[in-house]
Amino acid sequence: MLNINMSVGCVREGTGEGKLITSPDDGYAVLSEYASANKEMFFVLTIDTRKRLIDKHMVGMGILDASLVHPREIFFPAIEDSANSIMLAHNHPSGDPTPSAEDIKITRRLVESGKILEIPVLDHVIIGRKKEMEASGFLSIRESGLVSFED
Repeated sequence: MLNINMSVGCVREGTGEGKLITSPDDGYAVLSEYASANKEMFFVLTIDTRKRLIDKHMVGMGILDASLVHPREIFFPAIEDSANSIMLAHNHPSGDPTPSAEDIKITRRLVESGKILEIPVLDHVIIGRKKEMEASGFLSIRESGLVSFED
């Protein structure tokens, strides 16, 4: 006898309890505690259909100045959480949020992967440390225009 088990995926509607994530400022607020970490850490914020945070997942930890991530590690928690979208973030232990060439390359790859999976990447926030005379301690790759997040 053939036993077929079919499961139907669903998108979380959200309970209204999670923090609203509508801007890179919101993502930074969730992860700002990692600004002074001495190792690079890569996070995925999973977001529901109402733009509320489902969960934050650390998906990679590197050394002083590098973190290795792959699309499967990035999108696994998004699929598991039935996320509607995600926001990426990682810290720079140096405190300087300026993106590296590798940061740009991996962001492009992850945005393209999200398009294929139909789980949009809303932004990639690089967490640094706020210095005097600076508006914030982070950089939004989306707002910088270095990567196109649109179709």
